[in-house]
This record gives sequence, C-alpha cells and structure tokens, in this order.
Amino acid sequence: MIQNEKYSKKNLSEIVIDYVTKKILTKEYKEGDRILESKIAMELDISRAPVREGIIELQNQGLIKYVPRKGNFVTEMTKDDVNEVFDIRLLLENDIIEILINEKKLTQTDFDKLTQIVDEMVAIAKNDKPVLEKLININEKDMEFHKFIWKKSDSLRRVKILTDLFYQLKLAMIIDTEMTGDLEVTASDHYDIIKYLKSEDIEKCKKALKNHIISYSQDGVRKNYFKDRK
Repeated sequence: MIQNEKYSKKNLSEIVIDYVTKKILTKEYKEGDRILESKIAMELDISRAPVREGIIELQNQGLIKYVPRKGNFVTEMTKDDVNEVFDIRLLLENDIIEILINEKKLTQTDFDKLTQIVDEMVAIAKNDKPVLEKLININEKDMEFHKFIWKKSDSLRRVKILTDLFYQLKLAMIIDTEMTGDLEVTASDHYDIIKYLKSEDIEKCKKALKNHIISYSQDGVRKNYFKDRK
C-alpha cells in the first residue's frame, strides 16, 4: 500500500484524484487517452473501488469523460469550450467580489493570508526548477488563492460551480515549456486583486481580475494550447 507521507491524511479516492490530475497536467495522460481503472489500481497498489470513486469525481470535475461501452478518457476541450469556461468563471467571480466588498467579508487576517499565498507563488516563479513543474505549483497556489476568496463569500452555489470549472481550466494550462509566458507576472497579478479588495474598490478589483484571467488565458494559454492542434 501507499506509504508516502504527503498522502497520510488523505483517503484513497483523493489520492487517485491527485495522481491522475498530476499525470494529465504533466502530459503523461494526453487528451483522448483512455484511463484504465485496473492500471491505476496496480500502480497505486490499492483496490479498484477507490479508483472508481476518484474517476467519478474527476468526471464531475470535467477532467475525464465517460463514453458508454468504451470507458473513461481524458477530456478533449475545444477553443470554444475553454473560452466559455473562462467567461463563466469571470462572471461568477465578479459576483463574489461584490459580495466580499459590500458585505465586508474579509478581515486583515484574511488579507495577510492572501498576500502570503501570492508571495509563495512569486517565490515559485523565481526558483530554478523546471518550468512545467513551476507552472503546476503556481496553478495549485492560484487555486488556493481563489478558493479562499470564493469560500469567504459564503455563496455555496457559486463556490461549487467555480470549483468544478477550475479543474476544467487545468486542461487549458497544459502548454509547452517554451511557451508558458512570464510566470512571475501571472503570480504578481494577484497583488492588485488584494489591493482593490482591501480598498473596497469594486470596479478596479473586477478589472484587475479580468486582466489577470485574460493575460493568463489568452496570452499564455489560449493561443499556445491550440497552436499544435490546427
């Protein structure tokens, strides 16, 4: 069985989710590849039941698609799919910005926590690790940052939708290492979001969020992700 310390506090289905997601992000599993429960169970040395549970959750998150009588496959997303997901995310996060500011949901402790997350993102961008590894780690911190503010809104329905969309967005972040863009800028963009949340400037905060998403998706991801698929 798995002995890795990082997994000690996770149940087996969560381990499966992390394992498969990482393989998708690192391109070991590519779009359209078939996902075999038996193979994953053997690689992780666990039974197929938690693998099946993890696969179902990945289906819910949009990373895996089940095809009747054929099996599970890594989801293939078109450019229109990616654009739609980004647009929906922006719409819902704008609502959350209004809730956070109008209802004064964030405390100084919250701002300190958000700043710490961004500091860690910037540090990752500056380190000497391989670019793809840095991209994955920054994406994890990006999720931590946004999920923090989503949850602070206490808008359970929006949080559920955004969490599911975020996993789908990960498919659009699989890009060649030479085309990743400036990861430090991507990380630093979050400082503006914090600044305008703190100053309670709704319109500037929305603009900062939009600029962040557009710069990350269009300049870094949308162009390059589909470049080799034409």
